[in-house]
Amino acid sequence: MSRVPSSPLERLLAEHDDWLAIERGLARNTLLAYRRDLRNYAAFLRERGIDDVSAIGEDTVQAYVRVLARRKLAPASVARAVVAVRSFHRFCAREGLADDDPSAAVGAPRVPQGIPKALDEDEVAQLLDGLTGDDPRSQRDRALLELLYGTGIRISEAVGLDLDDVDLDEATVRVLGKGNKERVVPVGRSARVALRVYMRDGRLVLSRGLARDALFLNARGGRISRQACWQIVQRAGERAALGARLYPHVLRHSCATHMLEHGADLRVVQEFLGHASISTTQVYTKVSPTRLRAVYEAAHPRARMPAKGTKRHRAAVAPRGTMDPWPRRPTRRNAPS
Repeated sequence: MSRVPSSPLERLLAEHDDWLAIERGLARNTLLAYRRDLRNYAAFLRERGIDDVSAIGEDTVQAYVRVLARRKLAPASVARAVVAVRSFHRFCAREGLADDDPSAAVGAPRVPQGIPKALDEDEVAQLLDGLTGDDPRSQRDRALLELLYGTGIRISEAVGLDLDDVDLDEATVRVLGKGNKERVVPVGRSARVALRVYMRDGRLVLSRGLARDALFLNARGGRISRQACWQIVQRAGERAALGARLYPHVLRHSCATHMLEHGADLRVVQEFLGHASISTTQVYTKVSPTRLRAVYEAAHPRARMPAKGTKRHRAAVAPRGTMDPWPRRPTRRNAPS
């Protein structure tokens, strides 16, 4: 039985939790992060004797941000906490529970846009080729990693997959992403082979003959957890001598980076990954200088060396001073008489 909120502030926080889950449809992990940040904010308010949301002013919210900064938290952690506080106060103002939003003018620290870490293609091959063994767990682990790299889905999305979400004949998987948004993702040959073997053999052993909906099962026959998936990926990374460089999201980054390097359209990759905004996908263009150079040389008329034997080629390779590579067109002033 859940505990009944004991104060007006706690009741508002509980209502905000429900609003995030029902109205905004946020994923479970996002909800937990909001809840954690706002309970810390509530503790800060209680220390100052504040339990009425209408008594919170901009100076109070600013003071909380300064407290977070003094804790030497990462800028991203402070920014996330500020986003949670703003969400709560906007909710209160929108619902008429407060006259205004005291967080509206409060700034958050600028979070530098990091470049996602990605494995190169040889490292991915080294990782996946190192997944040997025909026992049920090995088959499961191989299918999981092939799927994570082959489709770029998030680990939370992989954990949530059911058998009915996978259609190997159509080579697709139905994924429930952030905000309960559903998308259908194509599955490549290597991932299909690994999934077919696991679903035919290893999964039947892990399920112990019982009807189970989950695609990926643990040793007890239940749905595998995110933590267990982390451990599977990290163990595979250690075997491939990738060590701490490998965690589940690296496979997602690698999938996106390699698709772009091989010519995939940015909009297609956005849809493939389930990004709400293309600006999120654009960060992957920063990690593909090879692709950028190839596209530039293919598209720009003066980017490549002219064909051998042509006048432009002779001009381009001529020793300096022996030939004007771009002779000026005659004008009335310098035209020959």
